[in-house]
Amino acid sequence: MHESLRRLASEEVMVERGDMRRVRVELLDGDHVSVDVHRRANGGDLLDKVCDNLDIVEKDFFGLLHLQRGDPRVWLDLNRRLSKTFRNEPWDVRLAVKFYPPEPSEVKDDNTRYQLSLAVRRDLLEGRLQCSNITHALLASYVLQAELGDREGPTSLSSIRAVPLHAINEEFEAQVDELYAKHKGQTPAEAELNYLDNAKKLSLYGSELHCVRDSEEVDLVLAVNSHGISIYRDGVLMNRIPWAKISKISYNKREFRLRLRPSECDEFETHVSFKLSSTRACKKLWRCSVEHHMFFRRWEPVPVEVIPGLRRLGLRRLSCRRTLRQIRDSNECAPVA
Repeated sequence: MHESLRRLASEEVMVERGDMRRVRVELLDGDHVSVDVHRRANGGDLLDKVCDNLDIVEKDFFGLLHLQRGDPRVWLDLNRRLSKTFRNEPWDVRLAVKFYPPEPSEVKDDNTRYQLSLAVRRDLLEGRLQCSNITHALLASYVLQAELGDREGPTSLSSIRAVPLHAINEEFEAQVDELYAKHKGQTPAEAELNYLDNAKKLSLYGSELHCVRDSEEVDLVLAVNSHGISIYRDGVLMNRIPWAKISKISYNKREFRLRLRPSECDEFETHVSFKLSSTRACKKLWRCSVEHHMFFRRWEPVPVEVIPGLRRLGLRRLSCRRTLRQIRDSNECAPVA
């Protein structure tokens, strides 16, 4: 009898373990943690679990990246089961900020702001965000204040991963130390907020970059962010299209299309199109644009309509659970501690 119970208990443990999957998560500070989720869990369940472990309250700004066919920046579909995205364990994902708040001061939770500052620091380190040397020094000085506080004497920039190693020299370190001395007395939360208030002024702050070509086969970069879609050529801003100007976003195979509302001087709508390297890249740009428009412009998430008879178009699911306006409304209604 006792042997039968032990055998039954061991079988139940095996079944329980068999229902769980191991996920390896890279955090914004570069550390790795392992998370166990149910095999039927979707991307949203995993994101909630990671944010809960890090005590992140405002989860809707964040997402999870994974590697897909050589592309390291593919966002995990929060509505899709993880087992349909990954095959071999451990499943590897990377925590990242998906929607950068245009006003970091509106972020109520200090830990959320800290994670946001880590994301900006990573963007600078990996080259997705560019700035001048003096701005780089100012941002690094706020990182030192947040990490070390009112510390006297020389500091090591390489140890806190504030700027790329190739940018560090004696002149740059002297600039940082001079600025760092002016922040004396600031708390870590105040220094992080000042860091973000200066970072938000950068032209590529919070931008998702996509390589495209225009009708004349000229290489361009489209930057999708909270304000709209910006067009860059050789690092120079050529045009900025705000969300209010865009009436429709669509794609067909490798062609990405924007329909623009007429201005005061125009009588008809304008159509702008770009070419991408593949249908997959084009769909990625379309999804990024629609999700950003939905998050920053809509009152609430709107599902993409399924076209009858075209089942494939029904797969255009979007990973946006709450919009920025819903987050603001919930923060305003939240009781003051």
